[in-house]
Amino acid sequence: MHHRMRTCFGRRSAIGLLLLTAACNHGLNTAEPVTVIEPVTAIEPAPQPEAKKAPVVKLVKKPVATAKPKIVEPQVTVKPEPPAEPQPIEAVDLLDSQAPAKAKTHMISTANPLATRAGLEILRKGGSAIDAAIAAQMVLTLVEPQSSGIGGGAYMLHFSAKTGDIDAYDGRETAPASAFPKMFQDQDGKRLPRKQARLSPQAIGVPGLLRMLELAHKKKGNLPWAQLFKPAIKLAEEGFLISPRLNSLVKKHKGLPLFATSKAYFFTSGGKARRVGTRLFNPALAETFRKIARGGADAFYVGDIAKAIVSTVNKDGKNPAPMTLKDMSSYKAKKLEAVCSFYRAWLVCGAPPSTTGGITVLQILGILQNFDLAKMKPGSADAVHLISEAARLAYADRAMYIGDPDFIKVPTAALLDPGYLAKRAGLLSMDKSRGHAIAGNPSVGKSAWLLAPDLEEHGLSTTHLSVVDKDRNAVSMTASIATAFGSARLVEGFILNNQLTDFSFNPKKYGRLVVNRAQGGKRPRSSMSPSLVFDGSGKLVLAMGSPGGMRIIGYVAQALIAALDWKMNVQQAIDMPHFINRNRRDTEIEKGSPLEALKPALEARGHRIDVHRMTSGLHGIAVTKDGLEGGADPRREGIALGD
Repeated sequence: MHHRMRTCFGRRSAIGLLLLTAACNHGLNTAEPVTVIEPVTAIEPAPQPEAKKAPVVKLVKKPVATAKPKIVEPQVTVKPEPPAEPQPIEAVDLLDSQAPAKAKTHMISTANPLATRAGLEILRKGGSAIDAAIAAQMVLTLVEPQSSGIGGGAYMLHFSAKTGDIDAYDGRETAPASAFPKMFQDQDGKRLPRKQARLSPQAIGVPGLLRMLELAHKKKGNLPWAQLFKPAIKLAEEGFLISPRLNSLVKKHKGLPLFATSKAYFFTSGGKARRVGTRLFNPALAETFRKIARGGADAFYVGDIAKAIVSTVNKDGKNPAPMTLKDMSSYKAKKLEAVCSFYRAWLVCGAPPSTTGGITVLQILGILQNFDLAKMKPGSADAVHLISEAARLAYADRAMYIGDPDFIKVPTAALLDPGYLAKRAGLLSMDKSRGHAIAGNPSVGKSAWLLAPDLEEHGLSTTHLSVVDKDRNAVSMTASIATAFGSARLVEGFILNNQLTDFSFNPKKYGRLVVNRAQGGKRPRSSMSPSLVFDGSGKLVLAMGSPGGMRIIGYVAQALIAALDWKMNVQQAIDMPHFINRNRRDTEIEKGSPLEALKPALEARGHRIDVHRMTSGLHGIAVTKDGLEGGADPRREGIALGD
């Protein structure tokens, strides 16, 4: 069994999948046929499409088988223009779900229409999925500065249709070499308040996004690197309209006015957040992009931009773990093999550690594989209870065993062993919640670590994009700067992250070291879960991912279940009302959704219910027998477009 599982984590090709199916499916419940989502009636993508009720979707059977910055005063129009971007809705009712966008040749889905259009422009010029992802992410750096950008990091999966390779790229931020376990404690050994830590300079990690994208482009890019920056440079120079979402988040943020460059950019001279519809220009970012376009990622990690970053991190003299130019120049992105496991008749792949997302999503699915979810009604008390309870178990293992593999051995194969997950499934009852779950023992002997407190943000600051190009190569990428607006520091036109607050503030628990303690050069734990799904013949079925902090894992797992078990199209799967239990006290239910009606039934089974907004940002693409279907999360402002 262990040998078979190790085989399942190796490099895969389309042929290899056929060979692996027999071995990896032994002992698994694969009675259901492999399925691919059929399209529903298309609608023409538009900034504010008219909502339509999507029909029930049938599925078709298929064969089984990773210098001091200067303050730039932005230019603004005197008279605000009306907003051009669609406004997100507060809650989603699946019954009112829109039909997915449709295309034949290629497609991209992102969290902002301008980024989606930039990626589509690159695809139309013959760009690869990697090329389109780079162009879209540069635009997101400009128009969605609260969520991601070149001052942060990312995880990306790439599928090559020609070779069948499923590669993972790790561009997670790293701690400076001077970082130490107690860096988020005061002189008395008390942990810093979370709000204080998030705005502190020691929260800033060495950005990894550009090194990761450059690495991927060298291997799978079609168009010249410099060409991919042109849409973002043009927008930065010509300006973009401030969307309702950006405006509302600027208003709420208390840290932005504390830093001169950020205050000048996001606020008027009178101290008011710039209004919705204001055209905002960013000449500093345009110049930064020009330097990177000409000089590659080295222009960011070595030279004036690196000096500006280091100067900003260290200029207040209060950082106990200072960042150096060597920290910047020595950063390395990683190309890894995706972590994959069969879920019924599908192969589901995610990003490996340093993120916890891939393993934890696969654990949830592996536990649920022992139950017939297809017979449960979506949004029923049974389904919500069961999925939440499975998530408890997976989150418990996540906290105990998963961290940066450069610092700790992660028992990936053992955590995903079907026998182990079947035993974990045996702990679940349909009648009663088990409450707080304890990590299991996945055949690794006596546990060496204790559960660490998890301090990850709930997700205003991350983004996800999915791309499928004309050759059916695919990208699923989640990028982040940690909390909303990261460290709140604007440097050379972009926001610096505060990802190091994803480390455990307390390096010991009960006298023993925790997995996710801060250390020099270490990548903090993440929940980012970019995912790809394949049928048994090795054909791409679905690309999916989401922002949402620790909730990312739950959002993605739920969307995959909706598409695979409940036969929903990609937009319906995204629109499903959310619920999740992160192995905390409460089972969380999305405010304003039909799931609120389940509160009495779930409480009767022992759940404590917390009802609140759950702002995901799921963006996905399904490959069907008739072409491509794209979905974008209505909780944000993005769209899916293709030809």
